[in-house]
Amino acid sequence: MARAASEAGGDPAQDAPAEQIGYRGPTACAATGITYRQLDYWARTGLVEPSVRPAYGSGTQRLYSFRDVVVLKIVKRLLDTGVALQNIRTAVQHLRSVGPAELARMTLMSDGATVYECTSPDEVVDLLQGGQGVFGIAVGVVWRDVESSLSQMHGERVDTGETLVGHNPADELAKRRNRAV
Repeated sequence: MARAASEAGGDPAQDAPAEQIGYRGPTACAATGITYRQLDYWARTGLVEPSVRPAYGSGTQRLYSFRDVVVLKIVKRLLDTGVALQNIRTAVQHLRSVGPAELARMTLMSDGATVYECTSPDEVVDLLQGGQGVFGIAVGVVWRDVESSLSQMHGERVDTGETLVGHNPADELAKRRNRAV
């Protein structure tokens, strides 16, 4: 995963639990392929709100968890395929209610209108045989894709504010920020 910008270059997965690492808006956008305007709109309308730190007014930075970023990427894929926003809202509520292990094993199928959850290959086949599925999103694949993207970008420790640097430990700006903390 990402590396801390300290002299030791420790792994933040060892230094801080994943739930203590957050990603700022521009990083979430880069990892998911959405624009900052989309991110801002989705946060303001409650579609996908940052679970680590919401914006408290002008000048504050939202901080998104890894799981938030996975959900953002799924929302983008569903929107790109033409799923109605109301159905996406329902899917997002469901995605937030399941545990990480369940989420990583899940496949979302849709006929363009309704989003279905499949947790086994048999359920996918049954859905397709019933003529209901048109496309699918393997959440585990999205999970690994986001993990790979974020490993090369900056994160932030929630408890200390320390900048966690991706596969670029020579990032001079991050080093300066961490020295100032």
